[in-house]
Amino acid sequence: MTKKVGIIVGSLRKDSFSKRLAANVASLFPEGFETAFVDIGGLALYNQDYDDENNVPAAYTTFRDVMKEIDAVLFVTPEYNRSVPAVLKNALDVGSRPYGASVWNGKPAAIISQSPGSLSAFGANHHLRQSLVFLNMPVVQQPEAYIGNVAELFDDRGQIKSEGTVKFLESFVAAFVDLIKKQQG
Repeated sequence: MTKKVGIIVGSLRKDSFSKRLAANVASLFPEGFETAFVDIGGLALYNQDYDDENNVPAAYTTFRDVMKEIDAVLFVTPEYNRSVPAVLKNALDVGSRPYGASVWNGKPAAIISQSPGSLSAFGANHHLRQSLVFLNMPVVQQPEAYIGNVAELFDDRGQIKSEGTVKFLESFVAAFVDLIKKQQG
């Protein structure tokens, strides 16, 4: 049975480094795994009144329905002000509600953070991990994926130039695949 891995990118910029990196990583999943990018850019800021008053925006319903069909989630994100981008945190909030109906519960997850600088979005990676623990998502622990100096990573076609980086990402995907198999049989 094919496992569906949703890829959520924490950047809305059309030519973001996170999107390029995610596209490269998506191609590394083995047979039996299907990847799908999940759009989070159209979600209104979470407001509990929408759920409480049965006035849920259509974008919330669509997102929640898509995520219910996903078996595991790969997050690829930059860092904004030493944390996760607001659009990513908002998607987590929208998916976690209404209370007791979280689309995240028990889904295996993996995080890749990236930055043009050398800190590799360490802060975003760890803040995201905190939220995922609360959402009951088992997360790949090792290897951790921090990609620094990302602006130098790609060739003219958007492909990763460094064979060493590709090998590392292959090992990261392999660890994620193992986690998915352990969690979901």
